[in-house]
Amino acid sequence: MKKYLFSAIFILISAAMSYAQWQPDLRLTVDPGESKEPVVAVSGSVLHTVWEDKGDGNWEIYYKRSADGGYNWGPDTRLTVNSAESRYPYSAVSGTNVHVVWLDSRNGNWSLYYKLSTDAGATWTNDIQLTNAGSLRYPAVSVSGSDVHVVWYDYRDGNWEIYYKGSANGGFNWGSDTRLTDQNGWSNDPSVSASGNDVHVVWSDDRDGNEEIYYKNSTDAGSNWGADTRLTNAPSNSYNPVVSVAGQVLHVVWHDYRNSGSPEIYYKRSIDGGISWSNDLRLTNNPFDSNNPSVSASSSSVHISFSSFRDGNSEIYYKRSTDNGFSWEADTRLTSNPLGSFASSLAISGSVVHVVWYDFRDGNTEIYYKQNPTGNPIGLINTSLEIPSGFSLGQNFPNPFNPVTNIQFALPNAGYVKLAVYDMNGKEVAILVSGQFTAGTYKADYNASLLASGVYFYKLTAKDFTATKKMILIK
Repeated sequence: MKKYLFSAIFILISAAMSYAQWQPDLRLTVDPGESKEPVVAVSGSVLHTVWEDKGDGNWEIYYKRSADGGYNWGPDTRLTVNSAESRYPYSAVSGTNVHVVWLDSRNGNWSLYYKLSTDAGATWTNDIQLTNAGSLRYPAVSVSGSDVHVVWYDYRDGNWEIYYKGSANGGFNWGSDTRLTDQNGWSNDPSVSASGNDVHVVWSDDRDGNEEIYYKNSTDAGSNWGADTRLTNAPSNSYNPVVSVAGQVLHVVWHDYRNSGSPEIYYKRSIDGGISWSNDLRLTNNPFDSNNPSVSASSSSVHISFSSFRDGNSEIYYKRSTDNGFSWEADTRLTSNPLGSFASSLAISGSVVHVVWYDFRDGNTEIYYKQNPTGNPIGLINTSLEIPSGFSLGQNFPNPFNPVTNIQFALPNAGYVKLAVYDMNGKEVAILVSGQFTAGTYKADYNASLLASGVYFYKLTAKDFTATKKMILIK
């Protein structure tokens, strides 16, 4: 017993000491053409990245995956084959289903296209044309179970407006285009994040005379939408918002010119699913541009990456909060490249933080990747190295609790595990564990300080095993 206790303590201490251990840069592309605008998505230990590439003489969409958490990568896969340009890809993943959207001019004007893989990127469907509009920009996609949600901005109405399109069956069939904004000003640069039936969209909008950040949500998987909510009220422009949701907590990040002639990174959160919002929080403070953020949230941890020119050229920086955005750690510089690094994309899987970007260090733009294997503190320790005889989910302790409790579960073999918390209505309010785990007995800590008193349920899903138990929060 002492040996197993020592092992668990060693695992916990080692993880705490290594949160800042970013691995070396890994070059993902080697080709004479330009490779730009990468996006990374992850499910368990399988990573998927897409980008636009001019190695074939015109812009095409390419894909690459890693099946072992980013350590080794397969070959480049060309997803589009046409003589016109295919640009600005975006991807999302749910289990083994990988969804990719992009802009394509094969029909003589820009239209939105979609492609699906149901086997984790091994094979792909034919291209599906989602729109017939002739002028649109920058799509984004989010997936929740079998619901796929796509947003973009579109000039079909004589000015730029935000549009939405959804699929309720994993991308096989699609609903009609839905116009989300209807204003005299331009609406652009949308971002979308979904959890259960809740779909959250943010964008920038100049209806008020300068660019501000706006928000809109749907609580029924995109069938109906609430009113526009203005999130910023600054004297200067606010641009390029991105949103990530974890349970009922929303995190919005953007770059903002309110402090000087140079943009800074700002942050805002909602702890009640978008009903009310915190004040704006300035995350960067230097006299040079900080812009184009990416954000990913996991339980109470929030991770952002962004570009900053504070070093004399553009480098990729990273910042983290482990308490739902209330406080933030110092900026971490991820790249050191005198020719510039741009357009980062960030994703989380279990304890691992993954970042991709493109840079000029090789004489032309190439895609790069790096990871921090313990960058996402998930409040989880392995309490025993013995192999359990079967799956099990223990009763949380203490119960009732306020506001911290822990949950123990056992895995007789390795595989993908999800441990999530739900309210009385079945709405997912927190994801405690989501990723690949080895066999063993684990204890997950849960801090429910953002929830109201009441009865909640937690559910463990692992291979063919599912178990649900009740817990009571009393404040």
